[in-house]
Amino acid sequence: MSDRVQSLLQGYADLQATCLALEQQIADLTAERDSLRSRLSAARARVDALLDRLSKESPGGFHE
Repeated sequence: MSDRVQSLLQGYADLQATCLALEQQIADLTAERDSLRSRLSAARARVDALLDRLSKESPGGFHE
């Protein structure tokens, strides 16, 4: 019986460690996703500004 309890306790500890590792991975990936979204938004703003500038500078405007 004691071996069974030890085995269950070890399994529980292993699952806790796995859970913590997965929670950290989720936090890391969420931070990376947020950073990429921010970079994408900034890049879109730069592209929009360039397109606006091109449409003002080119004769006849910019046509898509």
